[in-house]
Parts: sequence; C-alpha cells; structure tokens
Amino acid sequence: MSFLKKIFGTSSQREVKAIMPLVDKIEALEEEYKALTDQQLQAKTPEFQQRLKDGETLDDILPEAFAACREAAWRVLGLRPYRVQLIGGIILHQGRIAEMKTGEGKTLVATLPAYLNALAGKGVHIVTVNDYLAKRDSEWMGKVYRFMGLTVGLVIHGVMGQAKKDAYAADITYGTNNEFGFDYLRDNMAIYSQELVQRGHYFAIVDEVDSILIDEARTPLIISGQGEKSTQLYTVVDQFVSKLTCQRVAKVDEKEEEDVNIDADYIVDEKARTATLTARGIKKAEQAFNIENLADPENTTLSHHINQAIKARGVMKRDIDYVVKDGQVIIVDEFTGRLMFGRRYNEGLHQAIEAKEHVEVANESKTLATITFQNYFRLYDKLSGMTGTAMTEEEEFGTIYELDIVEIPTNKPVQRIDHHDVVYKTEAGKLRAVVRQIEECHEKGQPVLVGTVSIEKSEELSDMLKRKGIKHNVLNAKNHEKEAEIVAQAGKLGAVTVATNMAGRGTDIMLGGNAEFLAKADLRRAGMSDELIAEATGYAETDNQEILDARKMFADAEAKYKDEIKEEAEKVREVGGLFILGTERHESRRIDNQLRGRAGRQGDPGESRFYLSLEDDIMRLFGSERVMGMMEKLGVDEDTPIEQKMLTNAIENAQKQVESRNFQTRKNVLQYDDVMNTQREVIYKQRRQVLDGEDLQASIQNMIHSMVENAIQGHMGEQKHMDAESFREATALFHTMFLKPGELALTDEELQKYNEQQLVELVENRAKEAYAAKEQEIGSPLMRELERVLMLRVVDEYWMDQIDAMNDLKQGIGLRAYAQTDPVVAYKKEGYEMFEQMVAAIQEETLRRLFLVRLRKDEEVKRERVAKITSESGASDGTVRKQPQRKAIKIGRNDPCPCGSGLKWKKCTCKQFHPDQQ
Repeated sequence: MSFLKKIFGTSSQREVKAIMPLVDKIEALEEEYKALTDQQLQAKTPEFQQRLKDGETLDDILPEAFAACREAAWRVLGLRPYRVQLIGGIILHQGRIAEMKTGEGKTLVATLPAYLNALAGKGVHIVTVNDYLAKRDSEWMGKVYRFMGLTVGLVIHGVMGQAKKDAYAADITYGTNNEFGFDYLRDNMAIYSQELVQRGHYFAIVDEVDSILIDEARTPLIISGQGEKSTQLYTVVDQFVSKLTCQRVAKVDEKEEEDVNIDADYIVDEKARTATLTARGIKKAEQAFNIENLADPENTTLSHHINQAIKARGVMKRDIDYVVKDGQVIIVDEFTGRLMFGRRYNEGLHQAIEAKEHVEVANESKTLATITFQNYFRLYDKLSGMTGTAMTEEEEFGTIYELDIVEIPTNKPVQRIDHHDVVYKTEAGKLRAVVRQIEECHEKGQPVLVGTVSIEKSEELSDMLKRKGIKHNVLNAKNHEKEAEIVAQAGKLGAVTVATNMAGRGTDIMLGGNAEFLAKADLRRAGMSDELIAEATGYAETDNQEILDARKMFADAEAKYKDEIKEEAEKVREVGGLFILGTERHESRRIDNQLRGRAGRQGDPGESRFYLSLEDDIMRLFGSERVMGMMEKLGVDEDTPIEQKMLTNAIENAQKQVESRNFQTRKNVLQYDDVMNTQREVIYKQRRQVLDGEDLQASIQNMIHSMVENAIQGHMGEQKHMDAESFREATALFHTMFLKPGELALTDEELQKYNEQQLVELVENRAKEAYAAKEQEIGSPLMRELERVLMLRVVDEYWMDQIDAMNDLKQGIGLRAYAQTDPVVAYKKEGYEMFEQMVAAIQEETLRRLFLVRLRKDEEVKRERVAKITSESGASDGTVRKQPQRKAIKIGRNDPCPCGSGLKWKKCTCKQFHPDQQ
C-alpha cells in the first residue's frame, strides 16, 4: 500500500492537486484586486449577487469572490490567506471536511467559503464549540464581511427575542452547536410564526467538526419540562446497592453466564461499561424489597432503579466521569476534560449518582423536544467542517454524514519529532519514568506539556512533581477558570504544564510565551475590570473613548511583550521546542493526535512521546496478549522500558478496535434515532404548515370524515348492516362531542335501511352541522385561529408522550434478538404503529376540544370575579352564609404569612390573608 501511495499519492494529495488550477486562478487575480479602491472592491458584492440572479453558479464566481474576500481580509485585518488556506476554503465550499493542523489559521479560512455562499442570500451558519470563540470570530472576521457589505449575526447563550431573530436573518451567523440545535427545537414548539427565529438550513461550516459530530454525536439535545417529583426510591435503592458485593471483569468472555455460584451480587464489565445483577444479587433484591419476582412487569420501575444504582456505583467514577462541586454532580467531558454545566445523564442515572454521593436528588424531568447533533446537522443542504484531526474517523464521516476528508498541507513543513511509545510493566514504573523525563527537559529549559486522561491522574502526577521540587501548573476540570491563560504560557522556557486530555483546545501554545495573555495580565494589574479587558481585546466596532484607550494600552503592551518573547522563543527552539508527554493512550487515536498537534505549530520544532504501562485501561482491556506474554518472558522489571515499533502497532490496533466498537455503537444509536427522526420530520413539517397560516378548515373536515368512518367501520366489521347496540357503541364518543342526548338513537329496524357508507354520511353530516353552528357562533376569523392554536397544543402534548413511549420501547427492544428478531426492524414496525395511533389520537382530541370549546365574554369573566368576592362574605342573592368562626391573628408586616408560602406578609400575595389581592 505504501509503495502505491508513493507512486500515486494519497487520496488527499490527489484532491489537492485537482483544485490547484482553481487556486492559481485566485492568485492570478491578486494584482487586479489590489489596484481597486475600497469602493470598487465593495461594489463587487452586489455585482456577484446580480450575476447569481442572472443564472451563474457559485462555482462560476468562486475565483473572483475568493480573490475579493482575500483582498478585503488584507485591508481590514492585515491578513492575506496563504495558498494552503485557499485550498482549505475551496474544500469547505465543496461541502467536505478540511483537516488542517493546529496554528494553520482555520478561522480565516472560513471567511472565504462563508462570503461566497452568503452571496446566495440564504444564510450561512458558522458553528463553534463555545460562546467565547463564536463572539470573538463574529467580531474579528465580521469586519471582513461588513467591509464587503454583508451582515453578521451572533447566536450565543443570553441572546434572546428580536436580537436572535435578527442574528439568523443576517447573511452570516456565528454561534455554538448547542444554540443552533436548541433554537431549532424551540422553533418547533412555537405557537405563533412571529416566535420563529431560524430561517432554514442552507450551509454550515462546523469548527472542531470531530468534536461536535463524533464526540457529541450520542448526546441528545433535550428541552425538558418539570416531570414527576423525584421519589425516595433512588436513596432507598442506593442504600441497598451499597451493601452488595461487586466483581469486575476486563473482558466479556471472562463473564460466566448465569452461574449461580458467582461470588458477587453484581458484575461490572469494564470493557463494555455495563453492570449486571447476578442470580445471587437478584435473590437479595427480592428479599430486601419483599417481592416474589424482580422480572415481573409490576416491578419494572424497581428493577430500573436497581440497574441504574449498580451502574452508578460500579461503572461511574468520581473525578473521572463526574465531579461533585457545590453540592451538585457535574459531568466531565471525557474528550476535553472540561466540566459540562447544565448537562445531566438521562434515564435516572444522574439521580442514582446523586443518591450515591449523598447530594440532593433533583426532580425528574419530562422531555418536551429532543434531537441528536447527528440528525440536526443532516438538516443542512450543504455541510462542511474544519479540524486538526479527522482522518482516523474517515469511515464514520463518510457513512453517517456523507462527508469526505481532505488533508490540507501545512504552510511550513512539520518539524516535530514523534518518538515511538515506551511501555512499562507497571503504572508506578511508568510514572517514575515520566517524572524523570520531565526533570531532564526541565533542566535544559525545554517546556513540557503533560497530557493525562483524568483529574485523578493529573493530581497524582502533580504530587510527584511537588516532591521533586519541580514548579508546574495543573490544568483540569477543577481549575478550568484559568484554562486559556495556563495553556497559552505552556511554551515558555522551562514551563511544565500538566493537563487533562485536550484542555485548552483552541488556544495556541506559542514558544517563549503568549504576548496577548501577558498584555492582559498588565491590564488586570492596572485595575481594569474583566469586562473592559474583554472589550480591549475584542474586535467590535465602538466609539467609546474608555474602550479605545484600553485597546491602545493593550496594543502597546502586546507589542512590548512580542519583542521580549522573540529572544526567549529562540532559546526554546534551540533546546528542541515544546515536548508533548502523553501518560496514557486514549481510546481514540484522534485525541492522541490532538495532544501531539499542540507541538510543532507553523514549522516550529517539537517532540512528542507516549509513556504507557500494561496496567493502563487501554492495554488491560484491549491490549495484545502477545505484548503481555513477551514482557513476562523477557523478565522485564518495573523500571525497564520496551520501545519497539511492534508495540506501537499493537497499541494502535487496540485503539482501532475501540474506535470501531464506538462507531458501531453510534451507528446503532443512529438507526434507532432515524426512526424517531422520520416521525419528528413529519410532525414538524405539518406543524410548520399550520404556523405559516395554512387554512385548516379542509383538514378539520377530513378529520371528521376519517374519525366517523373509523368508528362505524370498526363496529360494523364484516356485516352489511349494524344493530342498535353496535351503533350505540360506535356513536358513544360523538355524544361527548357534537350529538345531543338522544340524538340518532336508531332502532334495529331503522338501521336496516342504512349501509356502511350511508351511516358514515348520516353521522358526518350531523358533525358538520355542529361545526358550522360553532363557526357561526364565534365568527370565521376566530374559528380559524382557534383551529390553529388547538391543533398546535394537541400535537405538542401528544408528541411529548410519543417521545417517552418511543424511548420506553427502545429500552426493551434489544431483548427481541433472543427471539431471532432484528431489534431495529421490530422498533421500526412498532414505532410506526405507535405513530399511526398517535396521529389518530391527535385528530380525535383536536375535534373534541373544538366542539366543546366555549369562549367566555368579558361580562362572564367580570361576573366570575364578583362571585368569588361575594362567596367570601355572603351570597349574591342577599342571604348571608354562615361563616366558620376564625380566631383573630395579629400579623406584623415582616412576619411570615400564615398561608405557609414562606414569604413575609408584606410580600405575599395570597388571597386568604390579603383580601386586597382580590
């Protein structure tokens, strides 16, 4: 394979070669566009827009649009995209993923395809992983778009109402993946079209595309409402589970199936991250909760709580999967090591962990709307993305998103040296070697960035470095506030930084230090507030003198530090650049590559090496047996490393196994979610038609017909005529809607005159008469609005229940495999049947509410208020009701109100002790 690659090149090299003529065309226009005045350059935008209206395509105007945007970037920002950045921009425009190494200027690359596609007038979304980057890029790169006459919007947490609507109406909208997804869900819960904020899904450029579309693919976006109150069952079950014994197994095949003699109450499979009760554990549960059979349907809730409790205790680990902070359980992102505030595990697992950690168990919530990132981003007509690491997930991007990946060459050759992995027999031996390596680098002044896989490991290593007297910074989810600052200075001479995984991603590590952060520190020492510092380092247009002064002070300080850093940066280059030291291989090669990519940016020198032990999770659970056996035969001691290419390959194969398994899991999740997605699309499409003002009169008439027809057909069966008893049952529902008492009480003899079709027409005509009478009573315009609002409310209520029902179905469907039935096929079939039932129920409930609704006039509402007041003292006819005697209560204004609300009397608004509130 490598021989053929040498001759023909990789697929990426062939793709890059194919678009080189286009890059040459763009560069050939440079001098022509340089000669234009600002006004002439800005006039290019309406010219391009007109050409598109006249029939040209985006591909036709690409060279000129890219050349115009490139020139605008130079005039506004002092940055002119390099040749490799032009290649990246073309790849993004083509709806593909551009893999560009750290420090290659992905932010600037996005301006080229964003400008070109925005000319079509349908809106371009640029998606980032956090609010800070979205705000920074919208202000910074926004200057280029605004210079060229386009509008720029920003969608982040806190942007609400009209401001959000305006942001989506802009030509180019920056925002986070979460906000885009939640806004889509909120739009599909709106009752009035004016509440809608998004205007479609035309083209999206996703930054850190691997993080959003792979790492977060299984994380659904959920809008929840208050559900049932959390029961004491979580605490009770946790107390029971805390007394059970646990057995851990490293591999699935080691688990003894249905062995009654297993000396444990539940088994934890560390590889699959599952926990299962043994026969002994089931027996203990039945005794503890005084039930005959835990598997009985009536014990489903208890069984579910026990399963979540053993998972919380056996699988979920504190300071690895989550941390406890301020009395709350907060999830730690396994890929970035960051705390995920506001996120909760679903299906009661979060409550089970809260019970385990003895913090307040939060109320359960009800899902109102949900979508996965996989399905949200597949809504776009064209999708593209940028990242430093995507090639290892090539199959998944291709299968799920139909995206191919092109590796973009670097502007300067990569000089980083990637050493082979070093493997030690034990964890302790490995850590000692890591500390020795840090000491060695520290002595000569070479900066070191140490990557660990968990908070626990980073703190353990920190303690060892303290004992050696090595000054260092620790960066993990517990002290993430200074994340960017710590990472930015990780390239200083002699700096030692210990960080979990990819903490600090998005911040460049510059050799010698980062002038921007040193300048910020100067402003802070000068007593400047964080808000003003943010404005001083921002790019938003302003005429505020205080901000302008702060910006000048910042620019002067940054220029001063850049000069000072030059000398230090040279010293760092002389000692080998930044040394990346990995203390463990991650399950995904991509995360390891991200860590490596922090060194050797833009042609800088650097080194990387991973230190492993046979006790690491990846080696223990997925490592080659051959490696283990070889080290035993050689009689290797704790402090002797083995460094061979064969080892590196064995570890990479182990990672490939895990990646393949994770891909299959995500693919499996998507198969189930696709069923839900099809239903969601149908509901949301119909909802949107209603919102857009579609006249529902014809739909209501059709609903009446199908409801009556189903009722008559269901009770007539194969018979030619219906008897009185069956007809009474068939029309029982309609007596609660539009039939008056005793109406259509037909006898057996009378029913002999009617066939099925005639009966349907008879009942349907009565329904239509009642419908027409209702419309005449309240007027046509109000009737149309009533139909619209009622339909939307009923759809939303039933859709919420459908989400829960489909989730419940998914939980147990896997067991169908034991009956030789494909669970996915069964899920599709039963899900479709449930959807059909839901649609019928929506129609029935909409009609029921429509026939029974009664509009209250202002006079009625006033009379009702008067009745409430008079009922306190006497009846409205003048007769006095006997009131129960109350003991007089003396209440001070600052005393708690006796109603039990917990508020002071002066602030309470209860009617019982505040008659003036009537």
